[in-house]
Amino acid sequence: MGNVTSSVAARLAFFPPEPPTYGVEPAHQDGDGAAQGAPPGLLRMTGVSPDAAVEVRALPTRAGTRVVAAFWRHPAARLTLLYSHGNAADLGQMLGLFLELRAHLRVNIMSYDYSGYGASTGKPSEYNTYYDIEAVYDCLKKEYGIEEEDLILYGQSVGSGPTLHLASRLEKLRGVVLHSGILSGIRVLYPVKNIDKIKQVDCPVLVIHGTADDIVDFTHGKRLWELAKEKYEPLWIKGGGHCNLETYPEYIRHLRKFINAMEKLARDKAPKAPQKLPSSSMTEVKHNKCLRFGKR
Repeated sequence: MGNVTSSVAARLAFFPPEPPTYGVEPAHQDGDGAAQGAPPGLLRMTGVSPDAAVEVRALPTRAGTRVVAAFWRHPAARLTLLYSHGNAADLGQMLGLFLELRAHLRVNIMSYDYSGYGASTGKPSEYNTYYDIEAVYDCLKKEYGIEEEDLILYGQSVGSGPTLHLASRLEKLRGVVLHSGILSGIRVLYPVKNIDKIKQVDCPVLVIHGTADDIVDFTHGKRLWELAKEKYEPLWIKGGGHCNLETYPEYIRHLRKFINAMEKLARDKAPKAPQKLPSSSMTEVKHNKCLRFGKR
């Protein structure tokens, strides 16, 4: 009975675009001027506008699937955003937003399609999203040298599940953004246990939610923010729905403010050269406590 319920829940909770909005093929091909010099193993997205600045890979997961992940580098970036998108979307549909976020926030962007979404193999399920984001995080560390303390996890809607799964396991994470996040999955038959996981997150959490969200009620966002240990000033977008928050001017303004605060936090936490104290000094040297954010 449990397996049947889980299968039904997965069908109701996940809506990958059909057909996918893009395909993939090897980027390293003879006669392809745009791909000359591309490292072996990289892919190219087809069916969308070509972008020489993106690196696309198919990453193996613990579940035996291969998820497509895309990395956009910003030359002046100090931080990297690992974005877990919402339901009924894939990378092809999200390209425009990712390019805008990279430009306005001056961050690297890494995003991916869940198993069964876009050109990723397998079938979508709660646990597969966990394996998916773990594989993407491993890629960020091994292929791009991204340190945990230089990473911000961003989860939109269903993406709040894998985001909080990974965030609860990382002790030095720079920050978390929950965009129209899900408190629990009872309403949509998706057994997300975000109530417990957000209590385990040891970094600043920004919650963004629309007050008129008719898919994931506004109360989900409020409760997630209340449960966070390190609260950053939330953004409640008056009249905002579930899929249109990016169209409000305050969205990018507040997100930029959060990124700037996380960059400053990174600088403040950076190790400084030790200063030699006078031999006669009996001053006790104390470490600064971690900066914490509260509701303003």
